[in-house]
Amino acid sequence: MTMKPKLRPLQANMIEHEGKPYLVLGDPLRLSEETMAVPQPLIPFLQLCDGTRDLAALRIAFELRTGIRLSPALVEDLVAQLDRALLLESEAFRQAREALLREFQSAPARPPALAGRSYPSDPDELKALLEQHLNGIERDAASAPALRGVISPHIDYQRGGKVYAQVWARAAQSIAEIDLAIIFGTNHLGGNNLFALTRQNYATPWGILPTDREIVNRLDEALGKGIGFEDELCHRNEHSIELALVWLHYFLGERRCEIVPILCGSFESFVLSDEAHPRESDQITAVVRCLREATRSRRALVIAAADLAHMGPAFGDPSPLDPLQRAHITGKDRELMGAMCSADADRFFALIKQERDSRRICGMAPIYMTLQVLGQAQGEVIDYMHCPADPENGSLVSICGLGLY
Repeated sequence: MTMKPKLRPLQANMIEHEGKPYLVLGDPLRLSEETMAVPQPLIPFLQLCDGTRDLAALRIAFELRTGIRLSPALVEDLVAQLDRALLLESEAFRQAREALLREFQSAPARPPALAGRSYPSDPDELKALLEQHLNGIERDAASAPALRGVISPHIDYQRGGKVYAQVWARAAQSIAEIDLAIIFGTNHLGGNNLFALTRQNYATPWGILPTDREIVNRLDEALGKGIGFEDELCHRNEHSIELALVWLHYFLGERRCEIVPILCGSFESFVLSDEAHPRESDQITAVVRCLREATRSRRALVIAAADLAHMGPAFGDPSPLDPLQRAHITGKDRELMGAMCSADADRFFALIKQERDSRRICGMAPIYMTLQVLGQAQGEVIDYMHCPADPENGSLVSICGLGLY
């Protein structure tokens, strides 16, 4: 082999097998369902697979770093396994990605990836599940103002159903009047760009929600042709938009409403930089300007499918959360929700940046974009809760439901 192996962005989890630790690598795009378990002593080898070394150089670099000598045959076999599992940026990966992208784009709609797993695939059973959550809340929105924006969770319904029900019931009257829904979701699958667009429609168990391709095409022009579609395959399995759209479709019923689904990449570069700020990003500015123009003559609802803090050992923290830490998380979340209720995107971002995103606000980008697109608005916190994130309840995900009018 003369290739210079380079690992793709992957999902990685440590496991223990027969008393020995392994790093299990998987493909977030699910181009391949195959995973690969790498023994802990070989993890530095993976770190060296950055596209700058051929196989001989990898052997030398690994030995210098670890003192372990690998045979040429073992290195070649290891790289071949990575390539077969489509974990490298290689020709095999590119061909598989292009084939899957053609399949995705040629389908009538993106099928619901979580139907039958996270919620029922049967329309009647799904309706019964949502109504079970709705029956557990008070629903009196007769005098409430019409909403222009919604902050909805993207956690599973089992844990977050009460918050979903509260916020979407509050939005019901507004949904009865809209003809366009713009939805920003967190791109948990990585990707290389701030935004991932698609012209594909989205399906739920009740049918198809059509995507407004004209607006998507304008976004494509605004970002620079093609850039917004480089991570399009992330839409295939990403759950954030899907879990909010199910609730939107429930309240739409048979009414037609076009959607603009936009996955948001990481804002980490803005958080970690002392100089960069999202308001100075040409791409963010272009998307905000385009969507404000597109919604000027439409009855639109702007939605952020977004969770808040991720804290505790499940997310890498050293010890289970105690009551004082939980109260601190609530206090910090209240500050964030105050900025949301003022539609103050800059303050919202500044609060997260002050903490260097130490609480892992995975809805940062969708919420920031929703606040920017809405511009001047006022909001109300409809519900807030901590959801358990491990069996011992030592970790949590915080979520909120918030309406903007």
